[in-house]
Amino acid sequence: MLIIGPPGSGKGTQAERISERLGVVAISTGDIFRSNVKSETPLGVEAKKYMDAGDFVPDSVTNKMVRDRLGESDVDDGFLLDGYPRTTAQIDYLDEILATRNQRLDVVLQLTADDGELMARLLGRAKETRRNDDTEAVIRHRLDLYHEQTEAVVAKYAERGILTRVEGIGTVDEVTERVILAGHSLLRP
Repeated sequence: MLIIGPPGSGKGTQAERISERLGVVAISTGDIFRSNVKSETPLGVEAKKYMDAGDFVPDSVTNKMVRDRLGESDVDDGFLLDGYPRTTAQIDYLDEILATRNQRLDVVLQLTADDGELMARLLGRAKETRRNDDTEAVIRHRLDLYHEQTEAVVAKYAERGILTRVEGIGTVDEVTERVILAGHSLLRP
């Protein structure tokens, strides 16, 4: 399963809840990036340059990190990806990774939200958590990149017939309830 949406739409929170409900591991590319940056791995050092500017980490770096993570045994019985793929080229790469593991995506859940609400949410989060990658200019840039690049990903999965859209604004519980009510069989108790 893949969860997708603009920055600040609640993907990480909903990914945790959904993965717990389904009994599968949640894999956040943001967490993978931050872990590599913190550990100062070669890929992390490279990724940090882009993250600090609010740019997407290049496919070459992102793909390697994701391939490594999907090679771990805890994904054998399923997983939920949060934040990847973000480009159509990454969809093709992910398809190749999954084919080698005899796996495929069953559902893509898109959380939707208004840019103004997302900006307010992310600026509030930046103040609370002191994330240096959440300045107003960086947030605006990330939202622009999402609209320019990631919406093509959404369109491609819609064409495959595996996309479910859910409004991502409201309390965490309200959004979770909407996800469940979206009715996809994977999310039913």
